[in-house]
Amino acid sequence: MPSTANALSRLARRHLATKGRMTGPAVSIARLAGPLFVVIGIGILLNQPVYSAMVTEAVRSPILVYLSGVASLLAGLAILNAHRAWTADWRVIITVLGWLCVVGGIVRIVLPRLTVSLAPKIYSGPAAMLIAGAVVLVLGFYLSFEGYRR
Repeated sequence: MPSTANALSRLARRHLATKGRMTGPAVSIARLAGPLFVVIGIGILLNQPVYSAMVTEAVRSPILVYLSGVASLLAGLAILNAHRAWTADWRVIITVLGWLCVVGGIVRIVLPRLTVSLAPKIYSGPAAMLIAGAVVLVLGFYLSFEGYRR
């Protein structure tokens, strides 16, 4: 019996040692999306007029609106298939990000005219690009921190 008790004790210690560490899809997604968002955020902040022009130009092309919708829907579905938990911690950001991608993709595919009419209005001012860049950058740093600190 002592060997069984020792084995159970080792299992209990191992469980307690790994209990605080979260691994899995949310961490993997954060490790991918975090650095990507950091780079995009820096790009927007350093080149606001260029990014504003890119948005305006992109919505002039129906095929770009459609393809960005397909890409967004695919990314969102991939995220939600890997992780769709409504947790009370940072991982809920991954779920929300997945749903935002799904909804954004559906809108671009099903209602492309809405995208064409709204995008220039939303991103036309310099403050809009500054806010978008800052939000993307902060979100990227936070996801990178949560993904790579473990």
